[in-house]
Amino acid sequence: MSRTADQPPEIANAAKLFCGFGDATRLGIISLLSTGERRVSDVVEAVGGSQGNISGHLRCLKDCGLVADRRSGREVHYRIAHHEVVDVLRAAEELLAVTGERIELCPNYDSREPAGRP
Repeated sequence: MSRTADQPPEIANAAKLFCGFGDATRLGIISLLSTGERRVSDVVEAVGGSQGNISGHLRCLKDCGLVADRRSGREVHYRIAHHEVVDVLRAAEELLAVTGERIELCPNYDSREPAGRP
């Protein structure tokens, strides 16, 4: 995602943030981790997809500072890095409670499109 010369950096950064939340797999991971720390295998089982794909999404979320990890022997455990991540998730749920039907019917976004890559 490139930024145009007249676009403020904070808008470009916010767009990048929402890109992370905009992928269904990453959003599922964030939602799962909002309930507590999970091992990679737990995330794969709960969210679905291959371990390689989930690991790529987790790496993306970690690189962006949205999740953190810790090693325990051979296992890696992931958690939400900042409570503000959960705050954004909850705010989105509240917004969807009042706009969800309109968003679902919005012709500008097709929910059948394949999810983006990490």
